[in-house]
Amino acid sequence: MSATAGQAQSERSLAERLGLKAGQVVQEIGFDDDVDEELRESVESVTGNELVDEDYDDVVDVVLLWWRDEDGDLFDELTNAMVPLTGGGHIWLLTPKAGRDGHVEPSDIGEAARSAGL
Repeated sequence: MSATAGQAQSERSLAERLGLKAGQVVQEIGFDDDVDEELRESVESVTGNELVDEDYDDVVDVVLLWWRDEDGDLFDELTNAMVPLTGGGHIWLLTPKAGRDGHVEPSDIGEAARSAGL
């Protein structure tokens, strides 16, 4: 018996659902005690590489940006996060859910992203 499309999708890891692939370099910015460890482990498992931190000084394929309302200026951080990206690279912005400390309003994200040229 073959799996349905829904079952096959649920068997893909979190990182695979984000489109990450083996060999990619992922830079993590904004690590703190509230990050999703399951996602971090999934990224490392799929890419075969450890996450690199914000001090990494080479190009990266993806920036995993953990962001909270009190972290400062999102426009500045998005602009800085674009610098090490390879052509076609992605920024994954992750924020706390609505109702949790540090939640960022979607309108604030959209405004900062548009201003940063994303």
